[in-house]
Order: sequence, then structure tokens, then C-alpha cells
Amino acid sequence: MKKLEINISLFKKKEVKKSYKSEGFVLGRYWGGGSGAYPCTKFQSDNLDDLIKQNELALKSGSLDSGMGYESLIGALLYVTTISIICYEGQEFRKKEIDTQFIGELTDEQENFLLDCNIY
Repeated sequence: MKKLEINISLFKKKEVKKSYKSEGFVLGRYWGGGSGAYPCTKFQSDNLDDLIKQNELALKSGSLDSGMGYESLIGALLYVTTISIICYEGQEFRKKEIDTQFIGELTDEQENFLLDCNIY
């Protein structure tokens, strides 16, 4: 019977770092009536919770709209990118995942509208 040797180091991965960034679309009320969407201010962080808090604070303060100048902001669709850097045998490999997240007080119809904004 042959002895099977497996190099265990092939299965050992060391995650070096995770970073997060967000971009997306904010929904706001126009001066004089109506609503529309505009690209969000982009944020980066090494902590996902901090990234979401940055977006929520910008939504609350009215600055998430990148200077569009809405009367008020309603909510936003965020595309949150997670970048994981893994070191294996002295080389770095990057893994990129993108998730969607809504913030603010959005109806289902408003969420669908923001999802449609990405088609351009």
C-alpha cells in the first residue's frame, strides 16, 4: 500500500488584511418637489461597521450626495466592496467581494429605483 503524503502548507492560508470601500446611489428630494438619485460620496475603511457609520452620518448630515444639493436625503444603495489580501508562499493574493446594502428609510419601490440606477 502506498503512503499518501499531503503538503499541509497548501491548506494553511494566512489572511493579512481586509479593507472595505463603498460607493452607490443616494435618493434625495429635489427643491420644489420630486425625487431623484445621484452617485454617493465614496468612503474607505479597514472596518466594515465604521464604513457603514460613515455613510449613515453622511446621509444624516446631507453630505452623502457628493454636492448635488438635494433639499433632503431619503436613503441610499451602497455597493460595499470587501478586499481580502491573503499571503501564500510569500505572494499576496487579493479576493474581492461586492455586497449591496440599503441605508435610510426607503420603500421597496425606492429600493428598486436605486437598483435600476446602476444600469448606465
